[in-house]
Amino acid sequence: MKLIIASNNEHKLKEIRAILGGHFEQIQSLREAGIEHETVEDGTTFAQNAEKKAREIAELTGCCALADDSGICVDALGGAPGIYSARFAGKHGDDEANNALLLEKLKGEKNRGAHYCCAMALVWPDGRILETEGRFYGQIAEKPVGEGGFGYDPLFYLPEYGVTVAQLGTEVKNRISHRYIALAKLLEKLDQMEEKA
Repeated sequence: MKLIIASNNEHKLKEIRAILGGHFEQIQSLREAGIEHETVEDGTTFAQNAEKKAREIAELTGCCALADDSGICVDALGGAPGIYSARFAGKHGDDEANNALLLEKLKGEKNRGAHYCCAMALVWPDGRILETEGRFYGQIAEKPVGEGGFGYDPLFYLPEYGVTVAQLGTEVKNRISHRYIALAKLLEKLDQMEEKA
């Protein structure tokens, strides 16, 4: 069976292929599958957005589809920016502006607790769905540090490692990240499904 990933992100694809490769004959990005489709992410949770994206691609292609939605949730901001993480400062994907706004909102704030959240939805053409969520806990640093990663990684400090995610290195990040945790849970559920079948 073929799996279509509702993304063209190379890093994401590599990670998904490495973890779920044993369950699907072929795993393709939207681009590789020749699909141009933009889902309107109007859900109020990561899970709703992930499910909507996966469902649309499964219906469009008649293949299994996997989608995720993720972002950062800051304790002192009541879980914001949450689903609005990528467009926190207004323009989608402006990491620098998003980071600057987050620091501004946390000025003088003692509680720096935060977590990255990733919701994943795997949808079959017949409508069946498997959903998982991964969380990755840390703190918001006082200023950006590190050159690696993307998004809020230069601000996301991991006390147990003594570095931000942007200083961590891709290999370590991929072993402990919110996406990895969600994927690992998905693999577990797929294994259980196959055992029952």
